[in-house]
Amino acid sequence: MAISDQPETIATAIDHSTVRRRPNATSAGGLYNSPESTDSSGEDLAKDSGSDDSMDTVDSAVGYSQPPQKHETKTSDLDFAYRPSVPAHRRVKESPLSSDSIFRQSHAGLFNLCIVVLVAVNSRLIIENLMKYGLLIKSGFWFSSYSLSDWPLFMCCLSLVVFPFTAFVVEKLAQRNCIPESVVVLLHIIITSASVLYPILVILRCDSAFLSGVTLMLFSCVVWLKLVSYAHTNYDMRQLTKSIEKGEAVPSIVNMDYPYSVSFKSLVYFMVAPTLCYQQSYPRTPYIRKGWVFRQVVKLIIFTGVMGFIIEQYINPIVQNSQHPFKGDLLYAIERVLKLSVPNLYVWLCMFYCFFHLWLNILAELLRFGDREFYKDWWNAKTVEDYWRMWNMPVHKWMIRHLYFPCLRHGIPKAVALLIAFLVSALFHELCIAVPCHIFKLWAFGGIMFQVPLVLITHYLQNKFRNSMVGNMIFWFIFSILGQPMCVLLYYHDLMNRKSKLERS
Repeated sequence: MAISDQPETIATAIDHSTVRRRPNATSAGGLYNSPESTDSSGEDLAKDSGSDDSMDTVDSAVGYSQPPQKHETKTSDLDFAYRPSVPAHRRVKESPLSSDSIFRQSHAGLFNLCIVVLVAVNSRLIIENLMKYGLLIKSGFWFSSYSLSDWPLFMCCLSLVVFPFTAFVVEKLAQRNCIPESVVVLLHIIITSASVLYPILVILRCDSAFLSGVTLMLFSCVVWLKLVSYAHTNYDMRQLTKSIEKGEAVPSIVNMDYPYSVSFKSLVYFMVAPTLCYQQSYPRTPYIRKGWVFRQVVKLIIFTGVMGFIIEQYINPIVQNSQHPFKGDLLYAIERVLKLSVPNLYVWLCMFYCFFHLWLNILAELLRFGDREFYKDWWNAKTVEDYWRMWNMPVHKWMIRHLYFPCLRHGIPKAVALLIAFLVSALFHELCIAVPCHIFKLWAFGGIMFQVPLVLITHYLQNKFRNSMVGNMIFWFIFSILGQPMCVLLYYHDLMNRKSKLERS
C-alpha cells in the first residue's frame, strides 16, 4: 500500500476517511503520523479484515499524517485492524451449506474426502471378502475351451461386412440412375433388416455363452444404425442434388460437394470410425500419438480386470444366493437389490469409462478421428431426458438426425416423436439382452419405456424446485439403486429357470 510522502492536515485526513467524527475532534494526537514503513503482517491482517467489503476505514487511515512534531510515533495497519469500533458484520450473507448458496460453492475438499472414504471403505470390504470367501475368480475367466464352441457367432460377426458392401452397390446404382428411388428404399430396408435378423437367428440356434451373444448383438445393432445413416444420408444428398439442378438455393451448412459422389473408401472409414452418422468427410487430427494410445490401452486392460474382479468376486455370489424378486419375500428381495446395487454401479461406471472414454478414444486416435465428444457431463443431469441426451452422444446424434427431426418434419408432434425414439431404444435394448439369454420377458423393454413417465416427473420437479438437484437424485436412485440391480436379478433367475427346464427335459 503506497504511503504519501507529503504531510497532510487532520482536516484533510478526516475528509478522506469514512470514520464519522465530531467536527471539533482534535484529540487524534499522534494517531495519524506518517510512518516510514509499514508492518507487513499488519497489512495482511488489515486486508483480510476488509476482504469482503473493501474496508475504507483501515485503508484510508494508513496514509494520513499530521504536520511534523517533535516526538513522532510510528503506527502500522495492525493498529487499525479489527478495532472494536470497526463493524464486524457489514452485509447479508448465507451459510455455505444453505439451500440458496450450496451449489454456488466449491466442494473440492468434500470431494477429496469422499474419495478417501470410498477408498478406505472399499479396501476394507475387499479384504473382508477375500478373508471370508477367498479368491473366487475362475482360471477360465478370460478364455476357456468352452469359448471355442462359439465359433458360429464369430463367423457370423465376420460375415456382417457383406451388408455394407451390398448397400454400397445399391447406392452406386442409385447414383447412376440405374434403379428407381422406390427400389433403392426397398433394397435398403431388406439389407438393414437382414443385418439384424441374421445374427438373431444364429444366436438362437446356437447354445452360446451370454457374453458372446451380447457382443454379436451389439455389433449387429451398430451395423444396422450405420447402414440406416448411410442410406438416409445418401438419399438426402440425392434430393439436394436435384434441388441444385433446379436452381434452388441450398444452405451453406449442408457442406455437400456437387455433384455428390459415392465413395467406397468413405464407406469403409465410416464403418470403422467411432460414429453412427455418415458424412463424406470428418474432422481429422494431424497425427497419431502412439505414447498416448499405449497409456490408454494399459488403462483399458486394468479397468477391464477390475470389472471382472467385481463380477466374479461380488456380483455372482450375491445373485446366486438370491431369489426371484417377484416370487420371494419382499424384504429379502429389497435387501438383495440394495446389496447388489453398489458392485453393479461400480461395474457400470467401469464399463462406461472403458468403452465411451478409453476404447472410443483409442479408436479415434488410430483413425485420426477429430470429433471425440462421445459423452457429456451426464452425471450432472437434472432430468432423465438430460441424461439420455448426454450419456451416449453417438446414439443421441443418430436419433435426432435420422429419427426425431425427420418425424418433426413430417408433422409428427414432439411428444409422439420422443415416444418413438424411446420405442426404438427399448427395442434394441431388449434385443441385446433377451436374444443372448434366449428369454423374451420384456424386462429391458419395460425398463426403457418406464423412462417416459420419469421424463415428465423429473421435468415437473425441476420446474417446481429451481436450482435444485432433485431430478439428479431421482436419476441416480432409479439407475444405480433400483433399475439395473432389479434387471440383473430378473434376467438371472429367468435364465436359471430356463436352464433347469432344459436339463429336466
